[in-house]
Amino acid sequence: MVTIDELVVADAPEAWRALGFAVEGEQCAVGTTRVRLEGPGAGRGILSWSLRAPEAPLDGLPTASRRAPEVPLDGLPTTASRRPPPAPAAHPNGTTHLDHVVVSSPDFDRTAAAFAGAGLDLRRVREAGDPQRPFRQGFYRLGEVILELVEDRGGGPGPARFWGLVFVTPALDALPEGLVKAPRDAVQPGRRIATVRREAGLSAAAAFMSPPPA
Repeated sequence: MVTIDELVVADAPEAWRALGFAVEGEQCAVGTTRVRLEGPGAGRGILSWSLRAPEAPLDGLPTASRRAPEVPLDGLPTTASRRPPPAPAAHPNGTTHLDHVVVSSPDFDRTAAAFAGAGLDLRRVREAGDPQRPFRQGFYRLGEVILELVEDRGGGPGPARFWGLVFVTPALDALPEGLVKAPRDAVQPGRRIATVRREAGLSAAAAFMSPPPA
């Protein structure tokens, strides 16, 4: 199974520490996913990712390293990795892992085809929105992380882009109030979600969710 090895994000390590993440230098391990915090000077949002394929290299993608060239996966800078997952980290905010990574695309079918070519298996497509503004959501299982592909019909032509991150923590009510909004019911039955405020200083959309009900 293809999983996410690393996400490179244009955020300052201090911003993540303020939200209760354990960060060493510019590195943060969130479950089986590495997050490398490059700082605001690198751009905005999620800059790139590497996909882990332990059994076989991902076709057409270079092996991930600090200076490896990155091949766009329908616009998403991507490298392949065969590194094992990082050692588990204990975060003061209780985060256990990434729940999902969200990718937005103006051409759902084109991006889904690119994902299929990289070995990602589309598990489900959901019709969302309303009759005036319908859109599709596609869901992929990448180990413990869900990749959510969201169709953006109003953004005009262009490549796919990384949009946001959602973390899982059982300590949703203990998150810093000034940096995270009050929890509310999530779309998923039995779960709650708390959105990270703009004041937190993250450059990508982010939220925390409670674990799935037993």
